[in-house]
Amino acid sequence: MPDAPDEELMLAYAGGDAGAFDVIYARHKGPLFRLVLRSVKTRGEAEELFQDIWMRVVEARERYVRTAKFTTWLYTVAHNRLIDHWRKKGLTIVAVENEDGESVVEGKAGPFDEPHRIVEAKATLGRLDAALAALPEAQREAFLLHYEADMTAAQIAEATGTNEEAAKSRLRYAMDKLRKAVGDG
Repeated sequence: MPDAPDEELMLAYAGGDAGAFDVIYARHKGPLFRLVLRSVKTRGEAEELFQDIWMRVVEARERYVRTAKFTTWLYTVAHNRLIDHWRKKGLTIVAVENEDGESVVEGKAGPFDEPHRIVEAKATLGRLDAALAALPEAQREAFLLHYEADMTAAQIAEATGTNEEAAKSRLRYAMDKLRKAVGDG
């Protein structure tokens, strides 16, 4: 069962297999919590929203239908809960689109053997965190869904109720702003 696809686990959970939920939760708790934590101002808010999202998953288990990837469904639940939260706070999400839909996705990794590299990396992470917090909600959400949940632009569009071009644009704008903030472009 630990190797079963998420969709099968969710159907098993809907059928009464509580162990299936444990596997799903273990797989997705980290990325989902990081998404929520980076989407709100305080850890307390994040913990409350995170629990609420999982409660919604539990409550919806009998209505779950395998129409898309489980992660798309899960992050749609999370997106909707975050939208409700932002609305209560008086925030709105504005869609930003442009004419081309190219996705800009690059990653860099490497060993940090030297102390000065560790200091530089921490400073860069600090700038990245600040820039991430300053992004418009829609762009931050697209970025986090892509990097924390490993979702494609099409999956982000489905989870957030927008079109694929808007999701690509949000992701591209977020990447551009974050690159500039960390001095990489």
